[in-house]
Amino acid sequence: MNKKPKTFSLHWGSGIVEEEAQIQCEYHSPTIQLLKFTDGEAKGTYEIRFCHYSHEGRFQRSPLILDDKDVPRLKRALEKTPKLKKLLAQMVK
Repeated sequence: MNKKPKTFSLHWGSGIVEEEAQIQCEYHSPTIQLLKFTDGEAKGTYEIRFCHYSHEGRFQRSPLILDDKDVPRLKRALEKTPKLKKLLAQMVK
């Protein structure tokens, strides 16, 4: 079954969520996404979005807050996102 990719639209362009690491927590689903711009001013570039979703799957427009006990689980989720993991590694080198 081919799953339709998530899309996004920002003021400077739109595109698809190419990779996503997500875990389920008590109050929300913390998520880190690799955004690939396919249209607009940012076409051809990538950005990283730190966000969260409700348990019902709705995107939340508020800051991502992650409990320290959930960091190892999100790290394991990043193992399935090689491009995103590589970009994030540049932040801590």
